[in-house]
Amino acid sequence: MKVFLATDHAGFAHKEALKQYLVDGLGYEVEDCGALSYEETDDYPVYIAKAAAAVAREPEARAIIFGGSGQGEAMVANRFAGVRATVYYGNPGSAADADGAELDIIAASRLHNDANVLSIGARFVGAEEVPAVVQRWLTTDFSGEERHQRRIEQIDDIT
Repeated sequence: MKVFLATDHAGFAHKEALKQYLVDGLGYEVEDCGALSYEETDDYPVYIAKAAAAVAREPEARAIIFGGSGQGEAMVANRFAGVRATVYYGNPGSAADADGAELDIIAASRLHNDANVLSIGARFVGAEEVPAVVQRWLTTDFSGEERHQRRIEQIDDIT
Protein backbone atom coordinates (compact mmCIF):
# COMPACT_ATOMS: atom_id res chain seq x y z
CA MET A 1 0.00 0.00 0.00
CA LYS A 2 1.19 3.49 -0.82
CA VAL A 3 1.10 6.13 1.91
CA PHE A 4 1.11 9.85 1.17
CA LEU A 5 2.39 12.26 3.82
CA ALA A 6 1.75 15.98 4.15
CA THR A 7 2.10 18.75 6.71
CA ASP A 8 3.00 22.34 7.29
CA HIS A 9 5.50 23.59 9.88
CA ALA A 10 3.40 22.42 12.84
CA GLY A 11 3.82 18.74 12.06
CA PHE A 12 7.08 18.80 10.13
CA ALA A 13 9.18 16.96 12.75
CA HIS A 14 6.44 14.33 13.24
CA LYS A 15 6.18 13.77 9.48
CA GLU A 16 9.91 13.36 9.03
CA ALA A 17 10.17 10.82 11.86
CA LEU A 18 7.11 8.93 10.62
CA LYS A 19 8.43 8.80 7.06
CA GLN A 20 11.52 6.89 8.20
CA TYR A 21 9.43 4.54 10.35
CA LEU A 22 7.00 3.74 7.52
CA VAL A 23 9.77 3.01 5.02
CA ASP A 24 12.46 1.41 7.19
CA GLY A 25 10.32 -0.10 9.94
CA LEU A 26 7.16 -1.18 8.14
CA GLY A 27 8.19 -1.35 4.48
CA TYR A 28 5.54 0.97 3.03
CA GLU A 29 5.97 2.92 -0.18
CA VAL A 30 5.82 6.57 0.86
CA GLU A 31 5.41 9.77 -1.11
CA ASP A 32 6.08 13.03 0.70
CA CYS A 33 3.71 15.75 -0.54
CA GLY A 34 5.38 18.45 1.55
CA ALA A 35 6.38 20.49 3.24
CA LEU A 36 9.81 19.35 2.16
CA SER A 37 11.62 21.76 4.46
CA TYR A 38 10.70 23.55 7.67
CA GLU A 39 9.23 26.99 7.03
CA GLU A 40 7.63 28.64 10.03
CA THR A 41 5.18 30.69 7.95
CA ASP A 42 4.04 28.10 5.41
CA ASP A 43 0.37 27.27 4.89
CA TYR A 44 -1.01 23.73 5.05
CA PRO A 45 -3.74 23.75 2.35
CA VAL A 46 -1.37 23.34 -0.61
CA TYR A 47 0.39 20.31 0.92
CA ILE A 48 -2.75 18.67 2.26
CA ALA A 49 -4.57 19.14 -1.06
CA LYS A 50 -1.76 17.35 -2.88
CA ALA A 51 -1.99 14.32 -0.58
CA ALA A 52 -5.80 14.24 -0.65
CA ALA A 53 -5.88 14.48 -4.45
CA ALA A 54 -3.47 11.55 -4.61
CA VAL A 55 -5.73 9.42 -2.40
CA ALA A 56 -8.73 10.42 -4.50
CA ARG A 57 -6.86 9.18 -7.61
CA GLU A 58 -5.53 6.03 -5.91
CA PRO A 59 -8.37 4.52 -3.82
CA GLU A 60 -6.15 1.80 -2.35
CA ALA A 61 -3.68 4.38 -1.00
CA ARG A 62 -3.85 6.18 2.32
CA ALA A 63 -2.54 9.48 3.62
CA ILE A 64 -1.25 10.64 6.96
CA ILE A 65 -1.44 14.40 7.35
CA PHE A 66 -0.34 16.62 10.23
CA GLY A 67 -1.17 20.08 11.45
CA GLY A 68 -1.37 21.94 14.71
CA SER A 69 -4.79 20.52 15.59
CA GLY A 70 -5.41 18.39 12.49
CA GLN A 71 -8.84 19.99 12.13
CA GLY A 72 -8.20 22.40 9.26
CA GLU A 73 -6.14 19.76 7.49
CA ALA A 74 -9.04 17.29 7.63
CA MET A 75 -11.37 19.98 6.29
CA VAL A 76 -9.12 20.45 3.26
CA ALA A 77 -8.78 16.70 2.67
CA ASN A 78 -12.52 16.10 2.92
CA ARG A 79 -13.12 18.50 0.01
CA PHE A 80 -11.93 15.76 -2.37
CA ALA A 81 -14.40 13.18 -3.66
CA GLY A 82 -13.77 9.76 -2.21
CA VAL A 83 -11.61 11.05 0.64
CA ARG A 84 -12.72 10.27 4.18
CA ALA A 85 -10.40 12.04 6.61
CA THR A 86 -10.58 11.46 10.33
CA VAL A 87 -8.92 13.57 13.03
CA TYR A 88 -6.82 12.19 15.86
CA TYR A 89 -5.51 14.41 18.61
CA GLY A 90 -4.73 11.89 21.29
CA ASN A 91 -6.17 9.06 23.28
CA PRO A 92 -9.41 10.21 24.90
CA GLY A 93 -8.81 7.80 27.77
CA SER A 94 -11.13 5.02 28.72
CA ALA A 95 -14.49 5.29 27.04
CA ALA A 96 -17.22 2.81 26.22
CA ASP A 97 -20.11 2.66 23.80
CA ALA A 98 -23.76 2.10 24.77
CA ASP A 99 -23.14 -1.65 24.95
CA GLY A 100 -20.14 -1.24 27.25
CA ALA A 101 -17.52 -2.09 24.60
CA GLU A 102 -14.28 -0.12 24.84
CA LEU A 103 -14.02 2.56 22.18
CA ASP A 104 -10.94 2.89 20.00
CA ILE A 105 -11.30 5.93 17.74
CA ILE A 106 -8.44 4.87 15.48
CA ALA A 107 -9.90 1.40 14.87
CA ALA A 108 -13.45 2.76 14.55
CA SER A 109 -12.39 5.22 11.85
CA ARG A 110 -11.25 2.29 9.72
CA LEU A 111 -13.76 -0.39 10.78
CA HIS A 112 -16.87 1.77 10.45
CA ASN A 113 -15.93 4.65 8.15
CA ASP A 114 -13.19 3.20 5.94
CA ALA A 115 -11.21 6.39 6.59
CA ASN A 116 -8.41 6.75 4.06
CA VAL A 117 -6.79 9.88 5.48
CA LEU A 118 -5.61 10.23 9.06
CA SER A 119 -5.17 13.82 10.23
CA ILE A 120 -3.05 14.07 13.36
CA GLY A 121 -2.97 17.13 15.61
CA ALA A 122 0.78 17.46 16.14
CA ARG A 123 0.38 19.91 19.02
CA PHE A 124 -1.74 17.35 20.87
CA VAL A 125 -0.03 14.07 19.99
CA GLY A 126 3.55 13.45 21.06
CA ALA A 127 6.06 12.08 18.58
CA GLU A 128 6.42 8.94 20.68
CA GLU A 129 2.71 8.10 20.23
CA VAL A 130 2.54 8.59 16.44
CA PRO A 131 4.15 5.32 15.22
CA ALA A 132 1.84 3.03 17.20
CA VAL A 133 -1.27 5.02 16.26
CA VAL A 134 -0.36 5.05 12.58
CA GLN A 135 0.54 1.37 12.53
CA ARG A 136 -2.81 0.46 14.15
CA TRP A 137 -4.66 2.66 11.66
CA LEU A 138 -2.84 1.28 8.63
CA THR A 139 -3.35 -2.34 9.66
CA THR A 140 -7.03 -2.09 10.61
CA ASP A 141 -9.29 -3.17 7.76
CA PHE A 142 -12.72 -1.81 6.94
CA SER A 143 -15.35 -4.17 8.36
CA GLY A 144 -17.36 -4.20 5.13
CA GLU A 145 -20.59 -4.44 7.12
CA GLU A 146 -23.57 -3.52 4.98
CA ARG A 147 -24.70 -0.66 7.24
CA HIS A 148 -21.26 0.95 7.16
CA GLN A 149 -20.89 0.49 3.40
CA ARG A 150 -24.35 1.96 2.86
CA ARG A 151 -23.43 5.04 4.88
CA ILE A 152 -20.17 5.53 3.00
CA GLU A 153 -22.08 5.36 -0.28
CA GLN A 154 -24.49 8.00 1.04
CA ILE A 155 -21.54 10.25 1.90
CA ASP A 156 -20.08 9.72 -1.56
CA ASP A 157 -23.41 10.66 -3.15
CA ILE A 158 -23.43 14.08 -1.50
CA THR A 159 -22.41 16.76 -3.97
